[in-house]
Amino acid sequence: MTPSHLAFALIALATLASAGIALALRNLIHSALLLIASWAGIAAFYLWAGAEFVAFAQVLVYVGAVSMIVLFAVLLTRRSRADLALAPGSLGRALAGFLVGGAVLGVLFGAIAGTRLPTTGAAPPVTVKQIGLELMGPHAAALLALGVLLTVALLGAVVLAATDAPKTGGDR
Repeated sequence: MTPSHLAFALIALATLASAGIALALRNLIHSALLLIASWAGIAAFYLWAGAEFVAFAQVLVYVGAVSMIVLFAVLLTRRSRADLALAPGSLGRALAGFLVGGAVLGVLFGAIAGTRLPTTGAAPPVTVKQIGLELMGPHAAALLALGVLLTVALLGAVVLAATDAPKTGGDR
């Protein structure tokens, strides 16, 4: 196994492990933090693949912005302990998920180990400035609309989380 394959395997293992542990934990805050680690692992994969701009965008958008939205959403929603109880059969589902994930990892690592990386043909040089000019030129309106949409979605989540659920039962 070459050093490049080893680096890829370590990045993949760290990313998938943090995502899997995030699924298994019962504490939402810890799960959200492990989700951030998983997104950082995806950014590391982009760096490994030579896509520096996409890696930095991943860090800025997902590790920075989306992770804060997820943490705010988790902190702003009020859930009782009864709502967080483990559903019957969820342990079996988690075990099945880990088995399927292990099978997928085995197939992926087998395919990666048998793949030869191309060493010829350089990609055309594209600078971050050129990508930024392309995004802010003809696609500036789409980026602004997306920013407004995400802001409205966050405000809607805050409003929904801040309203109290109607009380049911004999207490009136």
